[in-house]
Amino acid sequence: MAQTEKKGGLLRKSSASKKPLKEKVVLMYDEIFTTEDPSKCNPRFWEELFLMKVNLEYLEGKLEALDGEELMKIKDNINCLFQHCIQALGEEHPIRVVNALQTLCALIRGVHQKNKSTSGFDIINMLVGFDKAELCMKNLMESLDSLLCAEGSESLKSLCLKLLLCLVTVTDNISQNTILEYVMINSIFEAILQILSSPLSRREHGYDAVVLLALLVNYRKYESVNPYIVKLSIVDDEATLNGMGLVIAQALSEYNRQYKDKEEEHQTGFFSALTNMVGSMFIADADEKISVQTNEAILLALYEAVHLNRNFITVLAQSHPEMGLMTTPTSPIPTTPVTPLGTTPPSSDVITSAELPLDADVQTSNLLITFLKYSSIVMQDTKDEHRLHSGKLCLIILTCIAEDQYANAFLHDDNMNFRVNLHRMPMRHRKKAADKNLPCRPLVCAVLDLMVEFIVTHMMKEFPMDLYVRCIQIVHKLLCYQKKCRVRLHYTWRELWSALINLLKFLMSNETVLLAKHNIFTLALMVVNLFNMFITYGDTFLPTPSSYDELYYEIIRMHQNFDNLYSMVLRLSTNAGQWKEPASKVTHALVNIRAIINHFNPKIESYAAVNHISQLSEDQVLEVVRSNYDTLTLKLQDGLDQYERYSEQHKEAAFFKELVRSISINVRKNLAFNTLSQELLLKEFSTIS
Repeated sequence: MAQTEKKGGLLRKSSASKKPLKEKVVLMYDEIFTTEDPSKCNPRFWEELFLMKVNLEYLEGKLEALDGEELMKIKDNINCLFQHCIQALGEEHPIRVVNALQTLCALIRGVHQKNKSTSGFDIINMLVGFDKAELCMKNLMESLDSLLCAEGSESLKSLCLKLLLCLVTVTDNISQNTILEYVMINSIFEAILQILSSPLSRREHGYDAVVLLALLVNYRKYESVNPYIVKLSIVDDEATLNGMGLVIAQALSEYNRQYKDKEEEHQTGFFSALTNMVGSMFIADADEKISVQTNEAILLALYEAVHLNRNFITVLAQSHPEMGLMTTPTSPIPTTPVTPLGTTPPSSDVITSAELPLDADVQTSNLLITFLKYSSIVMQDTKDEHRLHSGKLCLIILTCIAEDQYANAFLHDDNMNFRVNLHRMPMRHRKKAADKNLPCRPLVCAVLDLMVEFIVTHMMKEFPMDLYVRCIQIVHKLLCYQKKCRVRLHYTWRELWSALINLLKFLMSNETVLLAKHNIFTLALMVVNLFNMFITYGDTFLPTPSSYDELYYEIIRMHQNFDNLYSMVLRLSTNAGQWKEPASKVTHALVNIRAIINHFNPKIESYAAVNHISQLSEDQVLEVVRSNYDTLTLKLQDGLDQYERYSEQHKEAAFFKELVRSISINVRKNLAFNTLSQELLLKEFSTIS
């Protein structure tokens, strides 16, 4: 008996020489692609069409195969199909609704592929017709809103979100997607919030809902009033905000878990020996297969929530046990979010204890800790463009957090201590820290650790100047809060001072190479002013008087670096070149550091000579420092505890435009045919009543 093969909408008997038979749905599509009204000969044409299983590939391919002129000839039939799809969304039979949703996906993608060079208005005209666009799109958005808010099928809700993501990402630059004007006018914001506030819906659809919201917020955000921005900024419902936080936490945790698994693979046997030998050669490889693109979308959602909604700041500190994910319940669970992580990203299967604790012991965790761990991974390797963008966005999020009064209050709270195991780049000159020995400290210590880690590990030829500037700004903002609120933080400040001095040393050693690309004096000035902040106000926020003494000890011990920096900036500030002004600012900023060096060095030499000691110990130097403060004269420097607040529109618009473009392309790629598969849906709706 001859076997039957199915390919591209054709049914073919492999041993027969007859012409291939087409599926009925393909024959019906062919009728639509003629200039005749298909319902003329068959009044039940549209009713029957939506009972047929959609052939996405054939429909999209057919649309893409037509040239512009041919497409215009069948415009009326395309409009008719679009309108009947919208009508079918109101049908009682779920199979028809499913087929209508999938047909809409194919129509939108197919018509856009054909009209890439034309404006969004032409696409609207081709799909629905100008005269009916407003009413049709209103009906479409209302139907999608009803389906998302109804208590019905979760599969239908999933398909609705896929269609909306398809609609939003149909153009690379979402701000050029004129169809979105109708999504702005007919808002689905409340439907998205409802998904995020319900544990069951959130678990099924939270990821898509959060990504959709992040993209909608970025539609023409600088050009007009975007209702999604306005609405997101005033959300104050705790369950909704927590739900959003849980979705973001799971996506980042899943990334962290996968990275940790890869890291452990490479740290066994041969790879371990090789990695120790060649430093960070395998860092990129260890994480190569882990999708960064999906996390960029989630990271954008976290940024928008932190930046736009002050109430979301409380979610960052919302504690939950750091343990494996709960198995998905079969029945609805209470409205309060009880699972530590709230949704399954598209890449994950159903999770049964997915994230093992990254710390040695199970302890409480929160979104901020998960985010800091994620940041410590993506900021390791900034050579890759995706990671560079991710690293930059991590630092922008931390900048917003460091400026927020409430965030600073819980960051510095002595009663909120956590053990945060950040990922550290393998380096030949240092041993891997033992995870079990990590102390419990206020969260600001982990933020400072992350900044120190970045400073120490990125001094390279392809110098990420922008990231360094942001890093130093974050440290400065945290110090400003500590000075203002007189918070005496028990932190290993020496590690920060040492990192900053080494950074200055690097800038000087690579002056010629770096000056060809960057104004290194901006960064040098910021670093010097951090030291000035410690010198001028350190007695109000350093934990003990001996910490202040240690600051002076480090400056004196490393005086050669400051002397060299002064020589360099003096040389450039006395020349008439382009660096005259920025270099002279550093010269003036060094006045107190030089005063300390010039005051204490002779005293130390004198002490050594009197006591016949060739090399003084640290305690002996500290003794000299303590006994000679009285005669030290320092200049009061203004504005050390002032900073310019973060502003997205004026400074970051180009970055976000490019980032959103990249996310839009990646989301569209991930909406492949298999994610729109009907198999599960048909099982769910196996009978039509």
